[in-house]
Amino acid sequence: MNLNNNTLNMKEKDAETIIGLTSEEVKQRIKEGKVNHIPKTPSRTMPQIIRANLFTRFNAINFVLAAIIILAGSPKNAIFVGVIIVNTLIGVVQEIKAKRTLEKLSVISSAHAKVLRNGEIKEIAIEEIVLDDVIYLETGMQVLADGEVLHSNGLEIDESMLTGEADAISKNYKEILLSGSFVVSGEGYAIVTKVGKETYSSTLAEEAKQFKIINSELQAAIDKIFRVIIWIVPPLSALLIVTQLRIPGNTWQDALIGAVSGIVGMIPEGLVLLTSATFIVSIIKLSKYDTLVQELSATEVLARVDVLCLDKTGTLTQGELRLSEVKNISSKSSEDIDNVLAALINNLPSNNPTQKAILEKYKEYDKEIKVLDKIAFSSKRKWSGATFEKLGTWVLGAPEIILGKEYQLIEEIVKEEARKGKRVLLLANLHNNLNEKLEGKIESVALLLIEDIIREAAPDVLKYFDSQGVGVKIISGDSPITVSEVARRAGVSGWEKYVDARELPEDNEKLKNLIQEMTVFGRVTPHQKKRIVLALQEMGHTVAMTGDGVNDVLALKSSDCGIAMANGSDATKAVAQLVLMKSDFTALPKVLEEGRKQINNLERVSELFLSKTVFCIILSFVCSILFIEYPILPIQLSLVGSCAIGIPSFFLALLPSTGGVKKGFLTRILTVSIPNGILLAIFILITFIISIQMNLPMDYSRTLAVLMFSGISMVVLLRVARPLTKFKTIMCLSMFGIIVLGFLTPIGRYIFSLTKIQLSHWLISLAVIIASSPLITKIVDIFRVRVNKKFKVKTI
Repeated sequence: MNLNNNTLNMKEKDAETIIGLTSEEVKQRIKEGKVNHIPKTPSRTMPQIIRANLFTRFNAINFVLAAIIILAGSPKNAIFVGVIIVNTLIGVVQEIKAKRTLEKLSVISSAHAKVLRNGEIKEIAIEEIVLDDVIYLETGMQVLADGEVLHSNGLEIDESMLTGEADAISKNYKEILLSGSFVVSGEGYAIVTKVGKETYSSTLAEEAKQFKIINSELQAAIDKIFRVIIWIVPPLSALLIVTQLRIPGNTWQDALIGAVSGIVGMIPEGLVLLTSATFIVSIIKLSKYDTLVQELSATEVLARVDVLCLDKTGTLTQGELRLSEVKNISSKSSEDIDNVLAALINNLPSNNPTQKAILEKYKEYDKEIKVLDKIAFSSKRKWSGATFEKLGTWVLGAPEIILGKEYQLIEEIVKEEARKGKRVLLLANLHNNLNEKLEGKIESVALLLIEDIIREAAPDVLKYFDSQGVGVKIISGDSPITVSEVARRAGVSGWEKYVDARELPEDNEKLKNLIQEMTVFGRVTPHQKKRIVLALQEMGHTVAMTGDGVNDVLALKSSDCGIAMANGSDATKAVAQLVLMKSDFTALPKVLEEGRKQINNLERVSELFLSKTVFCIILSFVCSILFIEYPILPIQLSLVGSCAIGIPSFFLALLPSTGGVKKGFLTRILTVSIPNGILLAIFILITFIISIQMNLPMDYSRTLAVLMFSGISMVVLLRVARPLTKFKTIMCLSMFGIIVLGFLTPIGRYIFSLTKIQLSHWLISLAVIIASSPLITKIVDIFRVRVNKKFKVKTI
């Protein structure tokens, strides 16, 4: 049947009469280019990646400074450019690797559609949809192309992704369906009216797969630091150059070399690389745990999470149910009940796990029984029903919803079974025509007892979250008593503290108090899930939400970090920041651990880079005011910068790290970097000025200043590396050993422009360095505590 012209001009047809396009019609549309081709993922190309990493403001500044050094006749002092080149190469390699990883995972997670062709439903990729295709839609599916409804069986669509309207909209014959919306309940057929770039799905696909580093607290903090540095560096650089040129006996070459050393030290270019690499490395590592990161900021947000909201089904449990018993509570025979259940469940869309569990037992039914009317199940309504020609009207769903005030008659039986961890459904006979409000006499006939299967690893996973200080809230649409029992079996702390969401107060403050106290929330509607998440955020919590159903979409969108299961609905995967590709809840601890490791380590090593920046800014300013030569040459700065900052930072950023992550990143690193920089400047300036006053040669005075700079930098490194492990101790000693070799060996002294130091000066310098260690630690700790207390900043 050709649907292009005829179908839309007819009245709505029964589903059995719709056959969709024929193979020939599909081929013709492909030939005409009427195919749902989605634009390629807008990730950066190889040349773009190279350009983005090579042509940066900081690389430009460093290359200009290197050119000045070379013109001044001291090429070896331009060695810092080598570090820039290596950093650029690392950035390029990491981004290319991440690009390939993301593209590979994006293929795995690409959306599929069910289309009707030649009278048969077949699953095809989103890009194989053609104009006039007939798409079959059922609960949980995403509408992947714009179209019009051909047949609706209780079809309800969530267009919140497009319009912001959260309420589901009933869709009937010839009504418009927009790509990017989701089926909340029911089933139906729709004819495709737009494909390719014209549809909403192509835009959503681009946004979901786009590779970019999204703004975060970390990056916002780094940006603020660089904005301040950019304002400071030009005028201070000009002042330094002028004063260096005016120092008596200084040649223009000496002046430029000294000025360049100060300018290079003020720019923490390594911190830029480390920040970007942290996010990129996280994506690569998380992919090994079968986790698709759809927004790079998710790794940082997850590291800061202190409350995890879990949906029971598919998370604590395997998502598979079993009908354990049908308990007859009426005068009807068990055979009659079986016949009704078989007819009812086989004539309703069986899309959710509960219906599938019942269908597993009632696969066979009397097909002669004629259905007169039916209402599909929805999470909002919490029941489904049908009217049969000979059997009457029957409804199946939540007992308290179906019975209303009469629920108390069977309440004790339901609660008793719920305490055993069973999900209880009521089969009831409605002595009236089927209606949305269930008006008419309702006769309770049977209770269906359904069991959840707890994931084997759930107790260990929940124990891990508890040990990491992450609170757990169980939010489910099931009975609170049932959910509480499942939580107990799974090992959730506070499982006995449960509440029925229908009793949640309207007052926001009362709601917050209740949420703070309770652990398990049952009978929660999609809007209430969102409200709970928002209330937790208002209380200052960083919230992660896991889910696999359409009813989780609003909460996932509202949470700080949405986590979807791969076997869940297209809706959840589209709005989540993380997708667990194997739908394995046990991957979450690894994801959390990786995120926290990256962020905690980045915060610690940031102290090293910024301490050098503060030190060089102060040193440049003081040298300009006092009209003294800059104490450290660029080649010497490269030696200490590499051994006390660059190389250790690389290893420290990859080491395991425990503990939560709090807000206030910028304040915390500044409260340690500023005193570090001040103390570094004081020790180096005192050493250099005393050496000059003793009429020691300039090269010798610089060598003593570099020795002091090296020693105090190692003190800072050792403090950052705490707690010291065997590996960290060996690493720090190795770095100090390399620096010492630069002072002791002739080739080292030649390369780094150092002179041989007298033994007495060695002993004095080492004594000062060792004695300064507890003093520096004490001063920095006092400064940090006072500032953090004043600004109410939480420590790691």
